[in-house]
Amino acid sequence: AEPEDQATLGALLLAAGKIADKLGIKDRSKGFRLVINHGRDAGESVPHLHVHLLAGRRLEWPPG
Repeated sequence: AEPEDQATLGALLLAAGKIADKLGIKDRSKGFRLVINHGRDAGESVPHLHVHLLAGRRLEWPPG
């Protein structure tokens, strides 16, 4: 992402929050994680911007 992508990134994160709310997972007691992959070593096979919304189980740290 570049500085000129700031508005798009913000809109993407707000949209993810709305989706989490619609799915009933936005509640703090349940929670969710957003992941953006960048680069081949991160699992990105086709360069493009998207967000993974992960939920439905306890997400440990570090991931992987």
